[in-house]
Amino acid sequence: MQSELFEANKKYWSNRAQGYSQVNQEELTGLQKTNWLREITRQIAAVYPQQKPEELNILDVGTGPGFFAIILAEAGYQVTAVDATASMLAEAKRNSGALSETIDFRLMDAQELTFEDSSFDVVLSRNLTWVLEKPEQTYLNWQKVLRPGGLLLNFDANWYNYLHDDALKQGYEQDRRNVSIQQIDDHYLGTDIDAMEAIALRVPLTGVQRPEWDLHALNKIKMRSVTSDNSVWQRVWSPVEKINYASTPMFMIAAVK
Repeated sequence: MQSELFEANKKYWSNRAQGYSQVNQEELTGLQKTNWLREITRQIAAVYPQQKPEELNILDVGTGPGFFAIILAEAGYQVTAVDATASMLAEAKRNSGALSETIDFRLMDAQELTFEDSSFDVVLSRNLTWVLEKPEQTYLNWQKVLRPGGLLLNFDANWYNYLHDDALKQGYEQDRRNVSIQQIDDHYLGTDIDAMEAIALRVPLTGVQRPEWDLHALNKIKMRSVTSDNSVWQRVWSPVEKINYASTPMFMIAAVK
């Protein structure tokens, strides 16, 4: 039986599926598609320099409306994509079009994967771990489904840490002013901020300094070549994203099993 917090999270993201899907659709037609594919394939090539895309099995955890799954399937990789919400998977299948026949979509909790051990060459995720109830267990489960020598990639940020830090709160408020001044879309207007803040206050990684926490957690479970890159946002975000989230830059965690 899932916890009340899990169900609250699931309800929030289910309700947001359509709006979040629109964001992914914009990414698929904008700079982000090229930027993200370049970044991810560069990381994969560093670990698998000889393999062709079709020889590698990738697991996209918390796929949401399917952005990572779609761009990687288009590039020729074998992709499995999981999400805990049926509405997000429905959007992902719709967004993937003909590729929906090649991507293996599964309804599954990212924290409790049910795949056999050593099933994937790459496990990757974006904007997920910060909102999980059991992040340490999640990393352990991701490690288990990776093949020896496999690559883990996690892209995330210190989302909602402003709830615990006055300086970060000022940065967040300045971001909102900058968005207004420059007359661009405010990405926070597409969210139920009160509901998201209520959830953020209950999950363990809100207020924790990351990626330091992640480095410690992955070293603890004996992952190898554990590194972080705090500048990845500069390479993958659009100009609009850089203004919206200036006070909450994205980082990348990379590790090898």
